[in-house]
Amino acid sequence: MKSSCRVLIQILVIQLLTILCVSKDFDFFYFVQQWPGSYCDTKGNCCYPTTGKPDADFGIHGLWPNYNDGTYPSNCDPNTAFDPSAISDLTTSLEINWPSLACPSSNGLSFWSHEWEKHGTCSESILDQHGYFDRALKLKTQVNLLQALENAGIKPNGSFYSMVSINKAITEAIGFSPGIECNVDVSGNHQLYQIYLCVDTSGSNIIECPVLPTSSCGSKVEFPPFGNQGIEAFLVSEQTDHLEL
Repeated sequence: MKSSCRVLIQILVIQLLTILCVSKDFDFFYFVQQWPGSYCDTKGNCCYPTTGKPDADFGIHGLWPNYNDGTYPSNCDPNTAFDPSAISDLTTSLEINWPSLACPSSNGLSFWSHEWEKHGTCSESILDQHGYFDRALKLKTQVNLLQALENAGIKPNGSFYSMVSINKAITEAIGFSPGIECNVDVSGNHQLYQIYLCVDTSGSNIIECPVLPTSSCGSKVEFPPFGNQGIEAFLVSEQTDHLEL
């Protein structure tokens, strides 16, 4: 009898620990958006999606589960592969709001697949694949970063702006402090690249960040335009390669 009770207690403890582990897969999401002009400037070239040139607007990079200590889980379930049919009703919106600028040109599926398999599978206890992408799209609609910056006179025209003014503009618009990441263009200028917002584990509500990514920006950063310069550089490179042949 005592042996049976001991076994039952062990089973209950294991089940309780399993429930606790599932509910504590991560502490919050980073919702990350990137400025396409900075991506193209830094890479020296970029390729528009096969669906056409994206809008001159921040695009989604990802919705990333994170821990309060700054670390993050990744590739949590290799058995849950990306399934394009599961998001067929979201494809048009994803093409607009979550485009890939990587070369060669693509329809975005490889980009979305990477984001789901590396980050999305770590939120499966809360969001399935459709829910994961749907929540990211809704967050993009909820937060208009470009409008918030332009309302403060911060425009993507190649000018330099203080980090204080950029941070203030976004904080006043959404009510929470962002994380701001910069990259460096071919001339060595720091430029506004990615904006991190923190979201609760439901993927629905923006929250104050428990921890922010380390800033890679100086006191002033460039906000470059998003034009045809990236594609032109790529085409020139392609033409040169053909001439050398």
